[in-house]
Amino acid sequence: MQRVLISTGALLGRANGRDFRLLETLTPKLRCDGYELMIYQDWYTRVDELLSFLRAARLTIPVIHCQKDVGMELAYGEDDRTEKAFRDFALNCRIAEAAGADKLVLHLWSGLISDQHIENNLAAYPELCRIAGEHGLSLTIENVVCNQRDPMTHLSTLTQRHPDAQITFDTKNAAFHSQLEALYQPENPWLMQHVRHFHVNDYAGGYMEWDKLLGRVLPMGKGHIDFDRFFAFIKQSGYTGDFTIEATGFDQTGAVDTDMLNEQVCRIHSA
Repeated sequence: MQRVLISTGALLGRANGRDFRLLETLTPKLRCDGYELMIYQDWYTRVDELLSFLRAARLTIPVIHCQKDVGMELAYGEDDRTEKAFRDFALNCRIAEAAGADKLVLHLWSGLISDQHIENNLAAYPELCRIAGEHGLSLTIENVVCNQRDPMTHLSTLTQRHPDAQITFDTKNAAFHSQLEALYQPENPWLMQHVRHFHVNDYAGGYMEWDKLLGRVLPMGKGHIDFDRFFAFIKQSGYTGDFTIEATGFDQTGAVDTDMLNEQVCRIHSA
């Protein structure tokens, strides 16, 4: 059975101190099949505490979303930044292994530098795979938004150079670049051959409308993505992997709207 996960990024934010201990009280209220644990740099000084919590809470965490600055550091192509990126990535892998995850989601490019020096990011991919493999993890690269070109171009290059590369496909990011249609096109069979995970989020803007992308992540039904078509395609494609919901579920007080998130879970399960 395909699992529907909720990203902990949908639950934990600045408003509630990104307090991972809240997961223990939220879990009984959520109908998801587990979590995609979003790693924050704030947690790097609390790793032992985090690992102790994860072992005691026994949460189902099949997927880890790596801290987003890893790709940004790689882009600069500077030895000290690259070494830091690999160290941080290894720490993320250590957390993933302790959490019982088997899959990583990585922003191979990220931040304001984005894909400005994409060759630096692509050159780091084999070492990232090696580190992930040491921890028994499979690495997936997300179709992260770009400010120079577009994610499909870079993912196509990656898969051509590394035929075993795996992708996490985010519906919102694809719609931002007007590339959701690329998923459905028969001339792009390579894409679904490499997709191993989906992020299911809505988008209410047009082509590269940054002000419609930044801020809260929209749940299905609050944007213009045709999810009936999306899930019909997924069903006929033979995809058997998991889905993650990233819709922002907390308000400015930090309170979490579990009803909204549960509705999203049910919609995917019934699709």
